[in-house]
Amino acid sequence: MGNAVPSSLVEISVECRNLVDMDVFSKSDPMVVLFTWEVSVSSWKEFGRTEIIWDNLNPVFIKKFVMDYFFEESQKLKFEVYDVDSKSRDLRNHDFLGSTECTLGEIVSSARLQKALNTRREQQGGPKVNSGSIIFTAEELSTCKEEVTMQLCGHKLDKKDFFGKSDPFLVFLKSNEDGSFTAVHKTEVIKNTLNPTWRTFTEKVRTLCNGDHDRSIKIECYDWNQSGSHDLIGGFITSLRELERGPGPQNSYELIHPEKKAKKKKYKHSGTIELLSAKVVAVPTFLDYIKGGTQIHCTISIDFTASNGNPQSPTSLHYMSPYQPNQYARALRAVGEIIQDYDSTKMFPALGFGARLPPDGKVSHEFFLNGNPNNPYCQGIEGVLQAYNQALRTVQLYGPTNFAPTINHVARFAAANKSGSDYYILLIITDGVITDMPQTKEAIVNASMLPLSIIIVGVGDAEFDAMDELDGDEVRLSSRGRVAARDIVQFVPFREFLGNNTLAVSQARLAKEVLAEVPDQVISYMRANNIKPRPPLERQATFATAPVS
Repeated sequence: MGNAVPSSLVEISVECRNLVDMDVFSKSDPMVVLFTWEVSVSSWKEFGRTEIIWDNLNPVFIKKFVMDYFFEESQKLKFEVYDVDSKSRDLRNHDFLGSTECTLGEIVSSARLQKALNTRREQQGGPKVNSGSIIFTAEELSTCKEEVTMQLCGHKLDKKDFFGKSDPFLVFLKSNEDGSFTAVHKTEVIKNTLNPTWRTFTEKVRTLCNGDHDRSIKIECYDWNQSGSHDLIGGFITSLRELERGPGPQNSYELIHPEKKAKKKKYKHSGTIELLSAKVVAVPTFLDYIKGGTQIHCTISIDFTASNGNPQSPTSLHYMSPYQPNQYARALRAVGEIIQDYDSTKMFPALGFGARLPPDGKVSHEFFLNGNPNNPYCQGIEGVLQAYNQALRTVQLYGPTNFAPTINHVARFAAANKSGSDYYILLIITDGVITDMPQTKEAIVNASMLPLSIIIVGVGDAEFDAMDELDGDEVRLSSRGRVAARDIVQFVPFREFLGNNTLAVSQARLAKEVLAEVPDQVISYMRANNIKPRPPLERQATFATAPVS
C-alpha cells in the first residue's frame, strides 16, 4: 500500500449460500481463500484462508479476515471457494466451486454485501452457471486488548436424535450495527448427552463484542449432525457485562426455539444453559514483551541432503548462480533480515544436516556451517550466507533428511532460558520429505512447552504433504499419545511466492507468511507460564547470549 497510513483495521466475515455439491456420497467441504491485488507486480497474492466446514452447502465461517483499510486506495479483493478433498495446501488439488471479485470499499460501505459466485467457464466467456453466492460483512476493530475465559454447561436439553440423546455444541454470535448477528466462536461437540459441560475456552473480547461490554451476544445451542445440517435446540441473548457478574441465577438462561415457541402454547423452553465461570483480563501484546526486553534468537538449519542435486549443476537447488541467489539464500535473507532487528547481538547460530563432513566423511545432522566446532555463531545474515557458501564447498551432500537433531539442539537452549527474557526461532530450510517423522513429531511435542517456534520453508517442487501434519493449524500435533501443548510450527512452500514476482517482492511475501504466527506463539508461551512483560524502564542494559553447546 506504499506509504499510506491505514484508516482503520477491519474484520471481514464470510458465509456462503447454495454452493455446488461436488461430492458423491456427501456434501461439499467448503473453504474460502482470499487474494489481494498487488499493484506493484500486477498479480493476485493469497492473503488467507478460512477453516474447512465439512458437509455443508451453506457454511458460516468462524475464521475472519483482518486487514488494514485505506480509504484513499482501491483495494481489490478476490474470494475463491473450494471443496477440500485432501490435506494438501495446493489449491489445484481441490475442487473449485466459484469466485467473485470486489473491493474492500464495497464491503465496508455495505451492511451486508452478497455476490454471485462465478465458475471458471463463466470467467472465460462461457455460459452462466448457478454456483451459489458469497456474503460479506465487515466491521472496524477496536484496539481492545482484553480476553475473556469462560465455561458453560447445559441442563435437560431437548432430545434431537432418534436413536440417542443429542450431540450439543454452542455457537457465539456477535451483534452487528444493523441488528444482524455474525458467528464468531464455536465450542466442541459433546456426544450423546442432554446435560453437557463444555471445556473452558478463551476468546478475545474484541471478537465477541468489539470491546463493548454492553453489546448483545447471542448464544445458540445446536445438535450436531454428520450431514452438516445441525439442528437448533435453542438460543438466548446476553452481554459480556452480564457474563462478567459470574455464576448465579442471573447467568442461567432458558434456551428458546423460535418455531416451537410460535407453534406450542404451553412451550416453556428447550433446556437451560448455565455459566460456570467467566473472567475478563487485559492481555499483553507481542510488542509489550518486546518493549519489556524479550530478545528473539534465530537459529538457521539448512538441508544438505543429496536430493538437492550437485551444487555445481545449474539444476541444483544449492547452485550458486552469478546472476541471482538460489531459493535457500533467498529464504535465508527474507526471514533473517526481519528477525535480526529483534536480536541485539545480531549473532545467528547456523547449522546444517544430512551431509558427510571432512576429513573422515562422517554423516552429521547438526554440524556448524562455519566449520568452527566451538562457536556456531555468524555475524548477521551476511555472515550466515558466507558460512553457507563455505559449507557447500567443503561438505558432501548425502542424507537422510532428519529434523529431530536440530530441533533438539535448539530446544536445549530454550530449556535453559524459560524466564521469558529470551525466545527462540528455528528456521529449517529443506527440499524434501522428512525421514525421521516419528522422532521429529516427538521432538516438536517436547519443545511445545518451551519458548520456541519452528519455521519450515520448503524449497523446490517436491510434495510437502507430510509437513502439514507438523503445522498444527487444523489438528494439534501428537506423538505417542501426547498432544503438543501449543502449535509452534509454521510450514510454507517457497514456490507459492515465486511466480513472476521480483526477487524483493517474493522475499517480502515469504517473510510475511512465515513470520505471521510468531507473535501469537510468543504470547501463548508467556501466558501458559504466567510471564508478564516488564515495564520498559526495568529492562536490563545488557542481555545474556544463548549458551553454546
